[in-house]
Amino acid sequence: MTRSSSDPQTPAASCANPESLEKLRDGTTVLIRPIKATDEELERDFIERLSPQSRRYRFLGTIKTPSALLLKQFTHPELVRGVAFIATIGEGSLKREIGVCRYSASLDGLSCECAVAVSDEWQGKGLATILMDRLIGTAREHGIEHMYSIDANDNQDMRELAEHLGFQRKVDPDDPTLVIHTLNIRSEVR
Repeated sequence: MTRSSSDPQTPAASCANPESLEKLRDGTTVLIRPIKATDEELERDFIERLSPQSRRYRFLGTIKTPSALLLKQFTHPELVRGVAFIATIGEGSLKREIGVCRYSASLDGLSCECAVAVSDEWQGKGLATILMDRLIGTAREHGIEHMYSIDANDNQDMRELAEHLGFQRKVDPDDPTLVIHTLNIRSEVR
């Protein structure tokens, strides 16, 4: 399935069809697919290529190289009752991960924490929107009712993405440097 990020009415691939080719705003075609256990090196390279600011926004702290345990959790999302999708370009030894989104569900399966990250050079092309549309649709298919993310208050790109996707924003009452974005998936209509 191929769709344009400028066509919000076309649904992203569902759980039944987990891979799709997607067109970014600049015309580049990327493959969106579930992350696999064999993607540890792709994920490591992706995280290490992020700028320090992008890593801080994604992890809410400093990280240069992910630990083996973190990579295992990221490439085995089922370990945290989760789902993760990656965006790749290229093939074979030239294949690179350029974006990732994921969620981890609560014990009752009704809510989940989500995250999205896009390589610095691929930001502003609609990839985060495509990834989050996929993640929201998958969460809905899995019966999740509420999605949230905890983000740095100064992360303007995340603020704009969350607003575009219909998330509500509030300052974290325990830490004013953070915000909590929440989305009621049951009533979310775009």
